[in-house]
Amino acid sequence: MEHGEQSPGYHDTKAAHLKRLRRIEGQIRGLQRMVEEDKYCIDVLTQISAATRALESVALNLLDEHLHHCVAHAIEAGGDEAQLKIAEASDAVARLVRS
Repeated sequence: MEHGEQSPGYHDTKAAHLKRLRRIEGQIRGLQRMVEEDKYCIDVLTQISAATRALESVALNLLDEHLHHCVAHAIEAGGDEAQLKIAEASDAVARLVRS
């Protein structure tokens, strides 16, 4: 387990996340087929946008679970770990906003 701590914040929803990621994987394979089959550019771009939104949705759900689980536990414990988790979450938000 990463960072030597308890189970991840998404532990209880792992199956749902995996199901969504498999669906997104199928969307990406569909995009590959569309390009191989020379589909219309706008149709490919529309599907890319849908896959991007799906990934963003998974990311936001994971972030929410991280905040409610890992960050909340670290804040309760206090100390340097709390500051580290807050900074880590802030960095993750910044990466999501830039993407």
